[in-house]
Amino acid sequence: MNFAFGSARSPRTIALVGKYHSLEIAESLRRLAEYLHERGVSVFIERETVEQIGKQVDLSRWVTCGFNDIGAHADLAIVLGGDGTMLNAARRLARYRVPLVGVNQGRLGFMTDIARSDMLTCMDDLLDGRFTAENRMLLDAEVIRDGRDVASNLALNDVVVDKGAIGRMIEFELFINGEFIFNLRSDGLIVSTPTGSTAYSLSSGGPILHPTLTGIALVPLCPHALTNRPIIVDDKADIELRIITADDPRVHFDGQVTLDLQRDDCVRLRRSEYTICFLHPPGYSYFAMLRQKLHWSARPRGH
Repeated sequence: MNFAFGSARSPRTIALVGKYHSLEIAESLRRLAEYLHERGVSVFIERETVEQIGKQVDLSRWVTCGFNDIGAHADLAIVLGGDGTMLNAARRLARYRVPLVGVNQGRLGFMTDIARSDMLTCMDDLLDGRFTAENRMLLDAEVIRDGRDVASNLALNDVVVDKGAIGRMIEFELFINGEFIFNLRSDGLIVSTPTGSTAYSLSSGGPILHPTLTGIALVPLCPHALTNRPIIVDDKADIELRIITADDPRVHFDGQVTLDLQRDDCVRLRRSEYTICFLHPPGYSYFAMLRQKLHWSARPRGH
């Protein structure tokens, strides 16, 4: 049974997942594995991480396994990288309900709370049970073609349907709970969770949603009609996009998995039955993170 954070006992088995092709992350991962081992923790390292960075540092002393084994045996997973690495781990581990801790080795890092310089110091708080658990919703998406389900995936940030590489706009119909909402001609539509509201949705004029909310944001990309504005719907809504006209339509899951679409395809979205649990270090504040990452309190130069 996976470790229930906040219980009396500390996590005994921790999996490490790292961003690939990075010497800095390889060294951080090695230091973290050694530190956890010294604290009596059994350490797993995700297989693809070892294959990609194991040539840069010696990781042979640690157990190597895939995401399925991590899901079955790890009490939690520590992700070293940026938000992209966190998104991939979240989609792979959500069904196993393995909590995630993020060590920021990227740039912005909206989901990776711990700075690399604070990594080992924060591990004491983690192992002693002083982290705070927060659940985040995911989207469950499926592609329907000629009445058949041809693909499905999870998304923690967003699902984006867009026009693809060709310059012409895409046209589709939006239905919510079976009700026709509008016909949209645009470059596409972002369907975003609160977690994803600070990602592509934010750069496209969408609202920032606090992660404890359970709404879903629908954000048009460069709509032909300027009255097509972002809207937020209930997390229980069934959302359907029906492709009417497009030359090269595609659907993207968290910006990492892409599938080509065809005219008359339907993309159906709903809140997933799974959630992902993030563990935050003491003193974590979502609004403090936004102030820092988005430079809300920065004064203009020269003032």
